[in-house]
Amino acid sequence: MIRILKYGEVAADEVFARVQPTVDVSAVVRDILQNVKENGDKALFDYCEKFDHAVLSELQVTKAEIDEALRLVEPRFLDILEKAAANIRRFHQRQVRNSFILNDTDSVVIGQKVIPVDRAGLYVPGGTAAYPSTVLMDAIPAKIAGVKTVVMVTPPNKEGKVNPVILAAAHTAGIDRIFKVGGAQAIAALAFGTESIPKVDKIVGPGNAFVAEAKKQVFGTVSIDMIAGPSEILIVADGESNPRHVAADLLSQAEHDKLASAVLVTDSLALAGQVQQELERQIPLLARAEIARASIDNNGKIIVADDLMRAIDIANELAPEHLELCVAQPFDYLDKIRHAGSVFMGRYCPEALGDYFAGPNHTLPTGGTAKFSSPLSVDDFVKKTQYTYYTKEALARVAEDVACFAVQEGLTGHAKSALSRFEEI
Repeated sequence: MIRILKYGEVAADEVFARVQPTVDVSAVVRDILQNVKENGDKALFDYCEKFDHAVLSELQVTKAEIDEALRLVEPRFLDILEKAAANIRRFHQRQVRNSFILNDTDSVVIGQKVIPVDRAGLYVPGGTAAYPSTVLMDAIPAKIAGVKTVVMVTPPNKEGKVNPVILAAAHTAGIDRIFKVGGAQAIAALAFGTESIPKVDKIVGPGNAFVAEAKKQVFGTVSIDMIAGPSEILIVADGESNPRHVAADLLSQAEHDKLASAVLVTDSLALAGQVQQELERQIPLLARAEIARASIDNNGKIIVADDLMRAIDIANELAPEHLELCVAQPFDYLDKIRHAGSVFMGRYCPEALGDYFAGPNHTLPTGGTAKFSSPLSVDDFVKKTQYTYYTKEALARVAEDVACFAVQEGLTGHAKSALSRFEEI
Protein backbone atom coordinates (compact mmCIF):
# COMPACT_ATOMS: atom_id res chain seq x y z
CA MET A 1 0.00 0.00 0.00
CA ILE A 2 1.22 3.49 -0.82
CA ARG A 3 2.59 5.49 2.12
CA ILE A 4 1.01 8.75 3.33
CA LEU A 5 3.56 11.23 4.70
CA LYS A 6 2.68 14.48 6.47
CA TYR A 7 5.14 17.15 5.38
CA GLY A 8 6.88 18.62 8.41
CA GLU A 9 6.22 15.54 10.54
CA VAL A 10 8.64 13.19 8.75
CA ALA A 11 12.29 13.62 7.85
CA ALA A 12 12.99 15.62 4.71
CA ASP A 13 15.15 12.74 3.44
CA GLU A 14 12.06 10.55 3.39
CA VAL A 15 9.98 13.14 1.54
CA PHE A 16 12.61 13.84 -1.11
CA ALA A 17 14.12 10.35 -1.44
CA ARG A 18 14.64 9.16 -5.02
CA VAL A 19 14.72 5.68 -6.51
CA GLN A 20 18.30 4.43 -6.58
CA PRO A 21 18.97 1.48 -8.92
CA THR A 22 21.42 -0.81 -7.15
CA VAL A 23 22.72 -3.01 -9.97
CA ASP A 24 26.07 -1.96 -11.45
CA VAL A 25 26.19 -3.06 -15.09
CA SER A 26 29.15 -0.94 -16.15
CA ALA A 27 31.64 -3.80 -16.54
CA VAL A 28 29.25 -5.94 -18.58
CA VAL A 29 28.42 -2.99 -20.82
CA ARG A 30 32.08 -2.11 -21.29
CA ASP A 31 32.78 -5.63 -22.57
CA ILE A 32 29.82 -5.49 -24.97
CA LEU A 33 30.92 -2.14 -26.37
CA GLN A 34 34.47 -3.40 -26.94
CA ASN A 35 33.26 -6.59 -28.62
CA VAL A 36 31.04 -4.68 -31.06
CA LYS A 37 33.80 -2.17 -31.73
CA GLU A 38 36.22 -4.97 -32.61
CA ASN A 39 33.93 -7.51 -34.29
CA GLY A 40 31.10 -5.45 -35.80
CA ASP A 41 28.17 -7.35 -37.29
CA LYS A 42 29.42 -10.72 -36.04
CA ALA A 43 29.11 -9.53 -32.45
CA LEU A 44 25.62 -8.18 -33.14
CA PHE A 45 24.43 -11.48 -34.63
CA ASP A 46 25.88 -13.36 -31.64
CA TYR A 47 24.23 -11.04 -29.10
CA CYS A 48 20.91 -11.24 -30.94
CA GLU A 49 20.98 -15.02 -30.66
CA LYS A 50 22.07 -14.88 -27.01
CA PHE A 51 19.74 -12.19 -25.68
CA ASP A 52 16.81 -12.11 -28.13
CA HIS A 53 16.91 -15.84 -29.01
CA ALA A 54 16.66 -14.94 -32.70
CA VAL A 55 18.92 -16.17 -35.49
CA LEU A 56 19.10 -13.47 -38.15
CA SER A 57 20.42 -13.57 -41.70
CA GLU A 58 20.53 -9.77 -41.95
CA LEU A 59 20.18 -6.87 -39.55
CA GLN A 60 18.35 -4.28 -41.65
CA VAL A 61 14.57 -4.31 -41.87
CA THR A 62 13.50 -4.62 -45.51
CA LYS A 63 10.84 -2.68 -47.37
CA ALA A 64 8.87 -5.92 -47.66
CA GLU A 65 8.83 -6.24 -43.87
CA ILE A 66 7.59 -2.66 -43.52
CA ASP A 67 4.88 -3.25 -46.12
CA GLU A 68 3.83 -6.41 -44.27
CA ALA A 69 3.65 -4.50 -40.99
CA LEU A 70 1.41 -1.85 -42.55
CA ARG A 71 -0.96 -4.59 -43.69
CA LEU A 72 -1.02 -6.16 -40.22
CA VAL A 73 -1.71 -3.00 -38.24
CA GLU A 74 -5.35 -1.96 -37.87
CA PRO A 75 -6.30 0.93 -40.19
CA ARG A 76 -7.73 2.86 -37.24
CA PHE A 77 -4.37 2.75 -35.46
CA LEU A 78 -2.57 3.88 -38.61
CA ASP A 79 -4.94 6.85 -38.69
CA ILE A 80 -4.22 7.61 -35.03
CA LEU A 81 -0.48 7.48 -35.74
CA GLU A 82 -0.95 10.10 -38.46
CA LYS A 83 -2.98 12.35 -36.15
CA ALA A 84 -0.42 12.08 -33.37
CA ALA A 85 2.43 12.73 -35.80
CA ALA A 86 0.68 15.86 -37.07
CA ASN A 87 0.36 17.18 -33.50
CA ILE A 88 4.00 16.40 -32.76
CA ARG A 89 5.16 18.12 -35.96
CA ARG A 90 3.02 21.19 -35.25
CA PHE A 91 4.57 21.60 -31.80
CA HIS A 92 8.18 20.92 -32.77
CA GLN A 93 8.17 23.10 -35.87
CA ARG A 94 7.94 26.08 -33.51
CA GLN A 95 11.30 25.06 -32.02
CA VAL A 96 13.28 25.57 -35.22
CA ARG A 97 16.13 28.02 -34.72
CA ASN A 98 17.38 30.30 -37.47
CA SER A 99 20.92 31.29 -38.31
CA PHE A 100 21.70 34.96 -37.70
CA ILE A 101 24.13 37.62 -38.87
CA LEU A 102 25.16 40.91 -37.23
CA ASN A 103 26.74 43.52 -39.49
CA ASP A 104 25.75 46.75 -37.76
CA THR A 105 29.35 47.67 -36.86
CA ASP A 106 31.52 49.21 -39.57
CA SER A 107 33.75 46.61 -41.29
CA VAL A 108 32.76 43.79 -38.89
CA VAL A 109 30.50 40.80 -39.58
CA ILE A 110 29.69 38.16 -36.96
CA GLY A 111 27.09 35.44 -37.03
CA GLN A 112 25.96 31.94 -36.23
CA LYS A 113 24.95 29.07 -38.48
CA VAL A 114 22.51 26.42 -37.27
CA ILE A 115 23.42 23.08 -38.85
CA PRO A 116 21.73 19.68 -38.38
CA VAL A 117 23.86 16.69 -37.48
CA ASP A 118 24.46 14.38 -40.44
CA ARG A 119 23.14 11.18 -38.86
CA ALA A 120 21.00 10.53 -35.79
CA GLY A 121 20.41 7.17 -34.13
CA LEU A 122 17.15 6.37 -32.33
CA TYR A 123 16.93 3.61 -29.75
CA VAL A 124 13.42 2.16 -29.41
CA PRO A 125 12.90 -0.33 -26.58
CA GLY A 126 11.42 -3.79 -27.04
CA GLY A 127 11.04 -6.22 -24.18
CA THR A 128 7.83 -6.22 -22.16
CA ALA A 129 6.08 -3.54 -24.22
CA ALA A 130 6.26 -1.87 -27.63
CA TYR A 131 6.37 1.91 -27.76
CA PRO A 132 5.47 3.32 -31.20
CA SER A 133 5.01 6.67 -29.45
CA THR A 134 8.77 6.78 -28.78
CA VAL A 135 9.40 6.36 -32.50
CA LEU A 136 7.32 9.43 -33.32
CA MET A 137 8.69 11.53 -30.47
CA ASP A 138 12.33 10.85 -31.32
CA ALA A 139 12.21 10.79 -35.12
CA ILE A 140 9.98 13.77 -35.92
CA PRO A 141 12.16 16.43 -34.23
CA ALA A 142 15.19 14.98 -36.03
CA LYS A 143 13.44 15.22 -39.39
CA ILE A 144 12.27 18.77 -38.68
CA ALA A 145 15.84 19.70 -37.75
CA GLY A 146 16.96 18.53 -41.20
CA VAL A 147 18.97 15.45 -40.24
CA LYS A 148 19.98 13.71 -43.48
CA THR A 149 19.86 10.12 -42.20
CA VAL A 150 17.77 8.91 -39.28
CA VAL A 151 18.63 5.37 -38.17
CA MET A 152 16.49 3.33 -35.78
CA VAL A 153 17.56 0.29 -33.76
CA THR A 154 15.12 -1.94 -31.89
CA PRO A 155 15.31 -5.55 -30.69
CA PRO A 156 13.51 -8.31 -32.63
CA ASN A 157 11.34 -11.07 -31.21
CA LYS A 158 12.30 -14.76 -31.23
CA GLU A 159 11.14 -15.04 -34.85
CA GLY A 160 13.48 -12.25 -35.88
CA LYS A 161 10.60 -9.84 -36.46
CA VAL A 162 10.06 -6.30 -35.26
CA ASN A 163 6.66 -5.48 -33.77
CA PRO A 164 4.44 -4.28 -36.65
CA VAL A 165 3.26 -1.17 -34.76
CA ILE A 166 6.89 -0.09 -34.31
CA LEU A 167 7.51 -0.40 -38.06
CA ALA A 168 4.25 1.41 -38.82
CA ALA A 169 5.32 4.30 -36.59
CA ALA A 170 8.75 4.36 -38.24
CA HIS A 171 7.06 4.58 -41.64
CA THR A 172 4.83 7.42 -40.43
CA ALA A 173 7.80 9.32 -39.01
CA GLY A 174 9.89 8.91 -42.16
CA ILE A 175 12.81 6.99 -40.63
CA ASP A 176 15.44 6.14 -43.25
CA ARG A 177 16.93 2.85 -42.02
CA ILE A 178 15.84 0.33 -39.37
CA PHE A 179 17.94 -2.39 -37.78
CA LYS A 180 17.02 -5.41 -35.65
CA VAL A 181 19.32 -4.98 -32.71
CA GLY A 182 18.72 -3.95 -29.11
CA GLY A 183 20.48 -3.50 -25.80
CA ALA A 184 23.94 -2.09 -25.16
CA GLN A 185 25.13 -3.72 -28.39
CA ALA A 186 22.75 -1.50 -30.39
CA ILE A 187 24.21 1.61 -28.76
CA ALA A 188 27.71 0.34 -29.57
CA ALA A 189 26.76 -0.19 -33.21
CA LEU A 190 25.43 3.36 -33.50
CA ALA A 191 28.44 4.84 -31.73
CA PHE A 192 31.19 2.99 -33.60
CA GLY A 193 29.51 1.76 -36.77
CA THR A 194 29.61 -1.80 -38.16
CA GLU A 195 29.56 -3.33 -41.62
CA SER A 196 25.76 -2.89 -41.73
CA ILE A 197 24.97 -0.06 -39.33
CA PRO A 198 26.36 3.44 -39.98
CA LYS A 199 28.07 5.41 -37.24
CA VAL A 200 25.87 8.28 -36.10
CA ASP A 201 26.58 11.65 -34.53
CA LYS A 202 23.81 11.64 -31.91
CA ILE A 203 21.99 8.84 -30.08
CA VAL A 204 18.59 9.45 -28.47
CA GLY A 205 15.89 7.36 -26.87
CA PRO A 206 15.17 5.56 -23.60
CA GLY A 207 16.12 2.03 -22.62
CA ASN A 208 16.88 -0.28 -19.72
CA ALA A 209 19.86 -0.03 -17.37
CA PHE A 210 22.20 -1.59 -19.95
CA VAL A 211 21.16 0.89 -22.63
CA ALA A 212 21.48 3.84 -20.26
CA GLU A 213 24.95 2.73 -19.16
CA ALA A 214 26.01 2.19 -22.78
CA LYS A 215 24.91 5.71 -23.71
CA LYS A 216 26.88 7.03 -20.76
CA GLN A 217 30.03 5.19 -21.83
CA VAL A 218 29.91 6.20 -25.51
CA PHE A 219 29.28 9.88 -24.74
CA GLY A 220 32.19 11.79 -26.19
CA THR A 221 32.49 9.43 -29.14
CA VAL A 222 28.98 10.55 -30.02
CA SER A 223 26.50 12.94 -28.45
CA ILE A 224 23.51 11.65 -26.49
CA ASP A 225 20.24 13.18 -25.39
CA MET A 226 20.24 12.22 -21.69
CA ILE A 227 20.69 9.31 -19.29
CA ALA A 228 17.08 8.32 -18.78
CA GLY A 229 16.09 6.73 -15.48
CA PRO A 230 12.85 5.07 -14.37
CA SER A 231 9.55 6.80 -15.17
CA GLU A 232 8.20 9.40 -12.74
CA ILE A 233 4.95 11.21 -12.15
CA LEU A 234 4.15 13.80 -9.50
CA ILE A 235 0.60 15.07 -9.12
CA VAL A 236 -0.24 18.26 -7.25
CA ALA A 237 -3.94 17.96 -6.41
CA ASP A 238 -6.35 20.01 -4.34
CA GLY A 239 -9.14 18.61 -2.20
CA GLU A 240 -11.72 18.95 -4.98
CA SER A 241 -9.91 16.49 -7.25
CA ASN A 242 -11.50 13.18 -8.13
CA PRO A 243 -9.55 10.44 -6.28
CA ARG A 244 -10.39 7.89 -8.98
CA HIS A 245 -8.78 10.05 -11.65
CA VAL A 246 -5.74 10.85 -9.51
CA ALA A 247 -5.15 7.17 -8.73
CA ALA A 248 -5.47 6.22 -12.40
CA ASP A 249 -2.93 8.88 -13.37
CA LEU A 250 -0.46 7.66 -10.74
CA LEU A 251 -0.81 4.13 -12.11
CA SER A 252 -0.22 5.33 -15.67
CA GLN A 253 3.46 5.63 -14.75
CA ALA A 254 3.65 2.93 -12.07
CA GLU A 255 2.80 0.28 -14.68
CA HIS A 256 5.91 1.17 -16.71
CA ASP A 257 8.51 -0.33 -14.42
CA LYS A 258 8.94 -1.71 -10.90
CA LEU A 259 11.41 1.14 -10.33
CA ALA A 260 8.95 3.83 -11.52
CA SER A 261 7.88 6.40 -8.96
CA ALA A 262 4.37 7.82 -8.52
CA VAL A 263 3.95 10.70 -6.06
CA LEU A 264 0.89 12.69 -5.01
CA VAL A 265 1.29 16.00 -3.18
CA THR A 266 -1.95 17.42 -1.82
CA ASP A 267 -3.25 19.87 0.72
CA SER A 268 -6.10 17.49 1.62
CA LEU A 269 -5.64 14.62 4.08
CA ALA A 270 -9.08 13.36 3.04
CA LEU A 271 -8.03 13.13 -0.63
CA ALA A 272 -4.83 11.35 0.40
CA GLY A 273 -6.84 8.60 2.08
CA GLN A 274 -9.30 8.32 -0.79
CA VAL A 275 -6.50 7.99 -3.36
CA GLN A 276 -4.79 5.37 -1.22
CA GLN A 277 -7.97 3.29 -1.28
CA GLU A 278 -8.53 3.86 -5.01
CA LEU A 279 -5.05 2.58 -5.77
CA GLU A 280 -5.85 -0.65 -3.92
CA ARG A 281 -9.03 -1.01 -5.95
CA GLN A 282 -7.49 -0.22 -9.34
CA ILE A 283 -4.14 -2.04 -9.22
CA PRO A 284 -5.62 -5.57 -9.55
CA LEU A 285 -7.52 -4.44 -12.65
CA LEU A 286 -4.36 -3.62 -14.62
CA ALA A 287 -2.78 -5.95 -17.16
CA ARG A 288 0.59 -5.09 -15.58
CA ALA A 289 -0.68 -5.29 -12.01
CA GLU A 290 2.46 -6.98 -10.64
CA ILE A 291 4.70 -4.20 -11.94
CA ALA A 292 2.36 -1.46 -10.74
CA ARG A 293 2.08 -3.07 -7.30
CA ALA A 294 5.86 -3.15 -6.85
CA SER A 295 6.19 0.45 -8.00
CA ILE A 296 3.44 1.79 -5.73
CA ASP A 297 4.47 -0.20 -2.66
CA ASN A 298 8.21 0.43 -2.94
CA ASN A 299 8.51 3.86 -4.53
CA GLY A 300 5.10 5.52 -4.33
CA LYS A 301 4.14 8.10 -1.71
CA ILE A 302 1.46 10.62 -0.88
CA ILE A 303 2.74 13.82 0.72
CA VAL A 304 0.24 15.96 2.61
CA ALA A 305 1.28 19.63 2.63
CA ASP A 306 -0.20 22.58 4.50
CA ASP A 307 -1.29 24.35 1.30
CA LEU A 308 -0.86 24.29 -2.46
CA MET A 309 2.08 26.71 -2.48
CA ARG A 310 3.98 24.33 -0.19
CA ALA A 311 2.98 21.52 -2.55
CA ILE A 312 4.50 23.48 -5.45
CA ASP A 313 7.72 23.95 -3.45
CA ILE A 314 7.91 20.20 -2.91
CA ALA A 315 7.31 19.57 -6.60
CA ASN A 316 10.10 21.97 -7.57
CA GLU A 317 12.51 20.23 -5.22
CA LEU A 318 11.67 16.80 -6.66
CA ALA A 319 11.82 18.16 -10.26
CA PRO A 320 9.72 15.31 -11.70
CA GLU A 321 9.66 13.99 -15.24
CA HIS A 322 5.87 14.48 -15.44
CA LEU A 323 3.99 16.99 -13.30
CA GLU A 324 0.20 17.18 -13.21
CA LEU A 325 -1.50 20.25 -11.77
CA CYS A 326 -4.91 18.82 -10.82
CA VAL A 327 -6.24 22.06 -9.39
CA ALA A 328 -9.12 24.43 -10.12
CA GLN A 329 -7.01 27.20 -11.68
CA PRO A 330 -3.82 25.56 -12.98
CA PHE A 331 -2.57 28.60 -14.90
CA ASP A 332 -2.38 30.49 -11.60
CA TYR A 333 0.43 28.13 -10.60
CA LEU A 334 2.26 27.59 -13.90
CA ASP A 335 4.72 30.45 -13.36
CA LYS A 336 5.59 28.97 -9.96
CA ILE A 337 6.75 25.70 -11.56
CA ARG A 338 10.49 25.95 -12.14
CA HIS A 339 11.63 22.34 -12.37
CA ALA A 340 9.63 19.75 -14.33
CA GLY A 341 10.07 17.88 -17.58
CA SER A 342 6.51 18.40 -18.79
CA VAL A 343 3.51 19.97 -17.05
CA PHE A 344 -0.10 18.81 -17.49
CA MET A 345 -2.68 21.42 -16.61
CA GLY A 346 -6.08 20.92 -15.02
CA ARG A 347 -8.38 18.06 -14.16
CA TYR A 348 -8.83 16.80 -17.73
CA CYS A 349 -5.23 16.56 -18.84
CA PRO A 350 -3.88 13.11 -17.91
CA GLU A 351 -0.19 12.50 -18.50
CA ALA A 352 -1.14 9.89 -21.11
CA LEU A 353 -2.08 12.78 -23.44
CA GLY A 354 1.56 13.76 -23.50
CA ASP A 355 2.80 10.21 -23.95
CA TYR A 356 0.92 9.74 -27.18
CA PHE A 357 -0.98 12.54 -28.77
CA ALA A 358 -0.87 16.17 -27.63
CA GLY A 359 2.37 17.17 -29.37
CA PRO A 360 4.99 18.11 -26.73
CA ASN A 361 7.77 15.55 -26.47
CA HIS A 362 7.61 12.63 -24.08
CA THR A 363 11.36 11.99 -23.89
CA LEU A 364 11.96 13.89 -20.66
CA PRO A 365 14.60 14.41 -17.96
CA THR A 366 14.28 12.09 -14.97
CA GLY A 367 15.83 11.69 -11.53
CA GLY A 368 15.69 15.40 -10.72
CA THR A 369 17.67 16.39 -13.82
CA ALA A 370 14.78 18.65 -14.87
CA LYS A 371 16.57 21.19 -12.66
CA PHE A 372 19.15 21.63 -15.41
CA SER A 373 18.00 19.83 -18.56
CA SER A 374 15.10 19.88 -21.00
CA PRO A 375 12.78 17.61 -22.98
CA LEU A 376 14.00 16.21 -26.28
CA SER A 377 13.54 18.82 -29.00
CA VAL A 378 14.67 19.99 -32.41
CA ASP A 379 17.64 21.59 -30.61
CA ASP A 380 18.99 18.12 -29.84
CA PHE A 381 19.60 17.46 -33.52
CA VAL A 382 21.38 20.67 -34.49
CA LYS A 383 24.67 22.27 -33.67
CA LYS A 384 25.86 25.84 -34.02
CA THR A 385 28.88 27.20 -35.82
CA GLN A 386 30.02 30.78 -35.25
CA TYR A 387 31.86 32.98 -37.71
CA THR A 388 33.68 36.31 -37.57
CA TYR A 389 34.90 38.72 -40.25
CA TYR A 390 37.01 41.88 -39.62
CA THR A 391 38.58 44.17 -42.21
CA LYS A 392 42.12 45.49 -41.70
CA GLU A 393 40.70 48.78 -40.48
CA ALA A 394 38.37 47.08 -38.02
CA LEU A 395 41.16 44.97 -36.55
CA ALA A 396 43.41 48.02 -36.24
CA ARG A 397 40.82 49.68 -33.99
CA VAL A 398 40.87 46.84 -31.44
CA ALA A 399 44.25 45.08 -31.82
CA GLU A 400 45.74 46.84 -28.78
CA ASP A 401 42.74 45.88 -26.66
CA VAL A 402 42.99 42.25 -27.75
CA ALA A 403 46.71 42.21 -27.00
CA CYS A 404 46.19 43.75 -23.56
CA PHE A 405 43.60 41.10 -22.71
CA ALA A 406 45.97 38.34 -23.88
CA VAL A 407 48.87 39.66 -21.79
CA GLN A 408 46.66 39.65 -18.71
CA GLU A 409 46.25 35.90 -19.24
CA GLY A 410 49.97 35.43 -19.82
CA LEU A 411 49.48 34.45 -23.46
CA THR A 412 51.91 36.66 -25.33
CA GLY A 413 51.56 34.59 -28.50
CA HIS A 414 47.92 35.61 -28.64
CA ALA A 415 48.93 39.24 -28.23
CA LYS A 416 51.55 38.93 -30.97
CA SER A 417 49.03 37.43 -33.40
CA ALA A 418 46.84 40.54 -33.09
CA LEU A 419 49.65 43.09 -33.24
CA SER A 420 51.90 41.50 -35.87
CA ARG A 421 49.69 42.57 -38.75
CA PHE A 422 50.55 46.20 -38.03
CA GLU A 423 54.26 45.88 -37.27
CA GLU A 424 56.75 47.10 -39.87
CA ILE A 425 59.11 44.44 -41.19
